[in-house]
Amino acid sequence: MPAFPPTFADRVVALPAGGQFEAFLDEHRAALDGCLDGLTEEQARRSLVPSRTTLLGLVKHATFVEKVWFDEAVTGRSRARIGIPERSADSFVLDDGDTIATVRQAHRDACEASRRATSSLGPDDVLRGHRRGPLPLRWVYLHVLRELAQHCGHADILREQILDADGRQRASSAGTSSGSATQAE
Repeated sequence: MPAFPPTFADRVVALPAGGQFEAFLDEHRAALDGCLDGLTEEQARRSLVPSRTTLLGLVKHATFVEKVWFDEAVTGRSRARIGIPERSADSFVLDDGDTIATVRQAHRDACEASRRATSSLGPDDVLRGHRRGPLPLRWVYLHVLRELAQHCGHADILREQILDADGRQRASSAGTSSGSATQAE
């Protein structure tokens, strides 16, 4: 009987705790990055809710999250020195220079910087640079994982709505709406 290829769990379960946290974070980082796959710039910027939440804005905000928790908290550098907004809500704001390519690259760069910043730390090491005060890296990992999981859920719903709406528009303009279909009875 052929062996099944290793699953995510098979690859991760034997890792030390820090490696497990990183693997789960990377899975969610990739999922959030993937929410922009195949979208137009307009689709990525489309707002479907009253807040500033857009798919592109979610990925831009995730970059902010990486920098707050793995730069500010690890190094103690101020948000101004890091080059990020003081307020989380402002991290969703898109400017004219924000494109799928630039936001994705900034996010990927921030994720790589996060990995480097924590590579020599263990889950029980205490980070002293965050505004809340000293926190163990384990808590930071869990907090960021929770936040990324929530944003991945938001992204799934927004992407589904955008693609569904655009699919209906294409079908309608192509004359394939239910009103123009022929009956096969």
